[in-house]
Amino acid sequence: MPRKPPRQPDKSARRVAQTLIAFNAGRDPERLRMKYQAIRGSAFAFLRGTSHLFYERLPESRLLEKAPAAWLCGDLHLQNFGSYKGDNRLVYFDLNDFDEACLGPCTLDLVRFTASVLVAAETLGWSSMQSRGLARRFLDAYVAAIEASKARWIERDCATGLIGALLTALRHRKRRTFLGKRTLLVRGRRKLRIDGEHTLAASPQQRRSVVGLMRRFARSQSNPKFFRVLDVARRIAGTGSLGVERYVLLVEGKGSPDGNYLLDLKQTLPASLRLRVKHKQPRWESEAHRVVALQRRIQAVSMAFLTPVRLDGRAFVLRGLQPGEDRVALTGAIELRELEELVADMGRLVAWGQLRSSGRHGSATADELIAYWAKRGRVPRMLALARACAKRVQSDWRAYCAAYEAGLLDDALPPRKRVAARNGKS
Repeated sequence: MPRKPPRQPDKSARRVAQTLIAFNAGRDPERLRMKYQAIRGSAFAFLRGTSHLFYERLPESRLLEKAPAAWLCGDLHLQNFGSYKGDNRLVYFDLNDFDEACLGPCTLDLVRFTASVLVAAETLGWSSMQSRGLARRFLDAYVAAIEASKARWIERDCATGLIGALLTALRHRKRRTFLGKRTLLVRGRRKLRIDGEHTLAASPQQRRSVVGLMRRFARSQSNPKFFRVLDVARRIAGTGSLGVERYVLLVEGKGSPDGNYLLDLKQTLPASLRLRVKHKQPRWESEAHRVVALQRRIQAVSMAFLTPVRLDGRAFVLRGLQPGEDRVALTGAIELRELEELVADMGRLVAWGQLRSSGRHGSATADELIAYWAKRGRVPRMLALARACAKRVQSDWRAYCAAYEAGLLDDALPPRKRVAARNGKS
């Protein structure tokens, strides 16, 4: 039988396409195509890649307007928690994405996370009843941690369940193995592996700019030789940030070949959430200073090398890439009790971050947060709001799929170019 022609996009499909095209204007076309393809995969991937649309489509609610102010992650969902090695050399599990961080109602992070649980249900094989129970468990754990008013943290010695298993497994990860997956040894020296999955080749001009930046940066460090650049590539990572200028750097570190280090250099853009919140924001020196300052403020311990820098006049965040960075793999094989413990820990981490950063530059005090959540009716209302948001995400994803299949996203991208890859591939 002949294939049916694709359904013509309706007004909602065109609206979603136009919103995404406008928001992603100016991004690297090669990686932007990857983003558009990735968020076509599921409603959960779409939610992760379109936080700006999520906030644009938020319904009016006193829960989102009148709640006490807190320092927000700004893009909170199931996949924005993970492990990393802190600058004190201990491994932690915490919130790990602060590109959208800003000051706003404490409920904004909560509604996005709980909506993500509901949207992820189909993708991860959870029933509707299970996902609603997990969302409630997250909120209950968050409120209990706020009421306890003690900011704690999760590291290897106190972690249990899925997080404990992850952090224990990281003990066996070695830098040499990590480097071996991302690099090639050429005459005893390492070069970045260009595979089209984690990396793309950088242009000569991009390489010169990055090397120049690192030379200037190294002069301000106690061990300048550590930061000598051996190789540069464009990095492929994340979902929402695909297309943003981003590099992976191979540097000398503690010596070649196995003492080398990998660094991440990522451009920072204004938080899309800033248009949704009415709270006055601090005057940051740059968007990179905002991201770094709020990551340090919210996390118990921040990761190594976390620094705001400038590349050709634009703001970037520099940080280390580590063998210890990972996330809990969410699959249908996980038992429900393990999922409940995991989302409860995530709820506590959000509360601890808000408590840790409370009373600073306009954020509510711990007492104000406690008083707000003392009214028990707010949790059921949050769940109802999350369900409404999840339905909108699913509706917008279906509209996006129609736009994608009709080629509306490709029409806004320049023609594909044949790019010669290194390592003997074309």
